[in-house]
Formats: sequence, structure tokens, C-alpha cells
Amino acid sequence: MVVVPDSEEGAYALEAGVVEAEARSTSLIVVNLTLGEIDLAGVPEGLVEKVVSRRGKDDRDPVDTVLNALNANPDADRLVICVARRSPVGKFLLGSISQQLVLRAEVPVLCVKRPVS
Repeated sequence: MVVVPDSEEGAYALEAGVVEAEARSTSLIVVNLTLGEIDLAGVPEGLVEKVVSRRGKDDRDPVDTVLNALNANPDADRLVICVARRSPVGKFLLGSISQQLVLRAEVPVLCVKRPVS
């Protein structure tokens, strides 16, 4: 399972999820946190088993969306996310979706970092 947020990290997470799914010879469940359509054109045909999407900002908390998707798909044995570097103030003021997923997911979480430009 891969989490694709509405940020630059989303593309890196999807790319890492594809690599992971291919290496493990498994299908991929994409959790779309963008509130819009995501571009799956670069994903090999037949690799994506399903896309789980939120309906709107008030639908559910992004962390709950991912955790609910994990619970609904017990065959998912890994969660792929992309993490962003945050300043100490950002860490203090804002809750991190990535941090919550690492702490609360009941499957191993593969955290990838986007390249520094």
C-alpha cells in the first residue's frame, strides 16, 4: 500500500511504492490523499489493485483514511510513504501524518525521502 499526498512527496511515494510492489511481486493499493485525481500513467499496467480516495477535506482525517484502508485490506503487508524534512518549529507546531502512520500502522512502514534539490 502506498500513500500519495497532494505534494511533491506524493510522486516519490508512488514511485517507491511501484518499486516495492514489483520487488515483492505483489499488487499495489494506492491511498489517494490529494482530493483529486492522481496520475497513474507511469505505473505498469495491472500493478494497481485499487485506489482508495477521500471525498473531501471534511471526509476523514488523512491518518484515519490510511489506517482504515489498512484495516479494510488485511493482505497489505507494507505501507510506503514519503517523508519531508521539517524544521524544529514545524515539528512542534504541526502534527505529522507520516509520524502518526509510523507510530500507528500495524504493518511495517517504508519511509522514503525525496531527493534534496
